[in-house]
Amino acid sequence: MRKTISLELNGEQHTKNIDIRLSLLELLREEGLTSVKHGCGVGECGACTVLVNNTPIDSCMYLAVWADGKTIRTTEGEVKEGEVSQVQQAYIDAGAVQCGYCTPGFIMTSTAFVEKYKGQSVDRELIRKEHAGNLCRCTGYETIICAIESCLKD
Repeated sequence: MRKTISLELNGEQHTKNIDIRLSLLELLREEGLTSVKHGCGVGECGACTVLVNNTPIDSCMYLAVWADGKTIRTTEGEVKEGEVSQVQQAYIDAGAVQCGYCTPGFIMTSTAFVEKYKGQSVDRELIRKEHAGNLCRCTGYETIICAIESCLKD
């Protein structure tokens, strides 16, 4: 069974006729958005995290039909006029990237976090708690936390 959906994807309006069983992850990958990674496939690792109406969502567990009428943001969409976002630059500056597989999902979770808490006093426990859905085997998380903290100060 197929359904036509309309969504805003990284600032552009799209209308797609899709199989109702298609996950948002699969749709985004079909659109060439390779930052959205297929990790665990069961919503545990966060490698596929995107923002749906500014909320971090595991796109592997989110049906594409649910995105109808919604705004979707991926890491690619955070680059504006060839310039990386504040969060992306903070990850670079802090060395919060190692193998890089989890990085796009972390960046999207961090983007939502920074947009929510910018200018507020936030402790590391809250940063850890709100990033608990993203797993990394390489960084040890310290540099990721430092990157997020630097964004909250600016």
